[in-house]
Amino acid sequence: MSTPFPTGTILGYPRIGRRRELKRAVEAFWRGEIDAPELESRGAALRRATRERLAELGLGRTDASIPESFSFYDHVLDAAVAVGAVPAADLTDYFAAARGDATRPALEMTKWFDSNYHYLVPEIGPETEFRLASTRIVAQFEEAVSQGFLTRPVIVGPVTLLALAKPSDAAPEGFRPLARLAELLPVYAELLEKLAAAGAEWVQLDEPALVSESLPESADELRAAAAAAYGMLGRLEARPQLFVAAPYAALDGTLATLAATAVEAIGLDLVRGAIPGSAGAELFDCTKDALKTKTLVGGVIDGHNIWRGDLAAAFAKLGLLRELSPRVAVSTSTSLLHVPHDVDDEPQLDGRLASWLAFADQKVGQVATLAKGLVEGASAIDGALAQASAALSDRFTAPGVRVPAVRDRLAALTPADFARAPYEERFAAQQTALGLPELPTTTIGSFPQTGEIRRARAALAKGELDEAGYTSAMRAEISRVVSLQEELGLDVLVHGEPERNDMVQYFAESLDGFAVTVNGWVQSYGSRCTRPSILWGDVSRPAPMTVEWSRYAQSLTSKPMKGMLTGPVTILAWSFVRDDQPLADTANQVALALRDEIADLEQAGIRIVQVDEPALRELLPLKRAAQPAYLDWSVSSFRLATGGAHTATQIHTHLCYSEFGVVIDAIRALDADVTSIEAARSRMEVVHDIRRSGFDHGVGPGVYDIHSPRVPSVAELTELLRTAAAAVTGEHQLWVNPDCGLKTRGYDETVTSLRNMVQATRAVREGADKIAV
Repeated sequence: MSTPFPTGTILGYPRIGRRRELKRAVEAFWRGEIDAPELESRGAALRRATRERLAELGLGRTDASIPESFSFYDHVLDAAVAVGAVPAADLTDYFAAARGDATRPALEMTKWFDSNYHYLVPEIGPETEFRLASTRIVAQFEEAVSQGFLTRPVIVGPVTLLALAKPSDAAPEGFRPLARLAELLPVYAELLEKLAAAGAEWVQLDEPALVSESLPESADELRAAAAAAYGMLGRLEARPQLFVAAPYAALDGTLATLAATAVEAIGLDLVRGAIPGSAGAELFDCTKDALKTKTLVGGVIDGHNIWRGDLAAAFAKLGLLRELSPRVAVSTSTSLLHVPHDVDDEPQLDGRLASWLAFADQKVGQVATLAKGLVEGASAIDGALAQASAALSDRFTAPGVRVPAVRDRLAALTPADFARAPYEERFAAQQTALGLPELPTTTIGSFPQTGEIRRARAALAKGELDEAGYTSAMRAEISRVVSLQEELGLDVLVHGEPERNDMVQYFAESLDGFAVTVNGWVQSYGSRCTRPSILWGDVSRPAPMTVEWSRYAQSLTSKPMKGMLTGPVTILAWSFVRDDQPLADTANQVALALRDEIADLEQAGIRIVQVDEPALRELLPLKRAAQPAYLDWSVSSFRLATGGAHTATQIHTHLCYSEFGVVIDAIRALDADVTSIEAARSRMEVVHDIRRSGFDHGVGPGVYDIHSPRVPSVAELTELLRTAAAAVTGEHQLWVNPDCGLKTRGYDETVTSLRNMVQATRAVREGADKIAV
């Protein structure tokens, strides 16, 4: 008799460790301080601690409710390695694929659906040989069994793996990796058979591609692929039971496709999607009978945000789901990869605010509570539901959540507040004011954050260094960075941002309506972690945030100094944002604060201001019907932030891993004078989108990848720059810059890379009579 699906589960759990143990172990391995066996040992210890913690929080030890979802770097890379799409004989090869090395470039990296997590993009072509190249997932399951746990292995599903891959360089034009599905499925079948032999009762296959309408494949193509994949895998005789999870949006018509296969459980995101059959949610008649034989796993606990939420409403959704199937389980809507570990580990948070929140551990507790209600009835959890409702009511009425002065200012806005003078007029005024050469060189903003910088910040926080001492230390670093840039020969300088802990948190600490955490780390990619701020109330700016640092930096040089701000969309995307009002209203509140900051920067003599929006593409809804409204308010918020700038003030923006071509019209509508964008990992693929679109503002496609320690040669940079120059036409339109900020890099590699970049720029300037056409 088959083991039933657990009544309560989660789709995944943070894997970096409560104190970022994985980050420290991996980076120690990269530095050569520990060897591969030691790294494996530390990974095993972290996995064991996670299993023990989840059992302590209420998930069962032996009912497959604990997901086995560990990764040393990225789960998409893990799946690609497992099926032989990315060759990796050992951890050295594995990390080379992720980060590059002296002879191998890193895989391209981009955002995981509409989250702030970055995944590595496998390159698959007709020549790719699929085989079961790694059984690490089997070994980790067996490890759990040896410790007394019957867990649920998790792997990216075959449709999503191929849909997220890019064609290899050897692939013919028009080829798409999903065409290789038939050859890939036998490898998944072999893996499932090995997991069954090891004793796995359930396996979770993550298929978020099935909810997306933003992929090259159409919904019909993805449904056909799902039918083929789970038709074949479902027919296997020796396999675990299959749980297909589809997070981040509604499955819509693909639910019928999965229901027609032999998979035993289907995960539905009921935070982003509605109950099938309810208003606006499809449910085909032919699906109803099929669903009665499936376990429907209701993702009613938000895995994407940190609010405690309406637990009573979540339980009511599970009741509606029971009308479709007698077999209903409760889960998080997504993996908890996107949220920090534990609210109780935040002693500095205001107690009232903390009572409104649920981090990963609290969400596991919520799942356990709702699972108890499913088994024992609503009366068994009445107290927990009432407590959550009381916290929700308190949150909506607390001081600071709604500030009349902020709302009055928003209400008084007019269309003129969202527009600047025409670009041609601005371009002429800026050329006169700035006098820049062809192919102006610059960086994106931050310079390496050294140990000395971090120690000074920590000493300030502990009271061991006073404000005057901290300011002196930061000014010394700014002076060093400005001198370095002048020595390198850069045309437009930055102050290096030594005073900033994070490009969002720095502003959150200066704005009303935000709170920050101490231990609220979330994985962004690999070993890179961030602490998203909490945007809980109406936003306003009590005082200037960046002006004195920029004023000081500009006093050190006659070259233009960029003021550096983070844009409203990115501040929202990289924070945990209130969900009690439209995002557009919240974005415009942030935009008004930035608008005031730009005005003060101009008064301080800053002639170039960069307003970074790397997350513009990230928040784009996965469903096409919702995209126009998002693009409208996101563009409007940027224009509100920058709309008050003088004609001669040059406004820059930066977008990284944003798939430029997908949102090209929105980027043009931002009306920034210069847009820099990631391009190096994709070998300047983006410039073809720029050329086809007729983009006519300044643009800086990044010429080297800052997410890798690899130093590009002058020859390589020259080739990339010439590729860009051939595609990006227009007087003074092309800028030269790295892909992103340099905060995470070391100074030796940074200086060499920038020196090579400047030398390559000079070579291109001198090697053509005229770059502009």
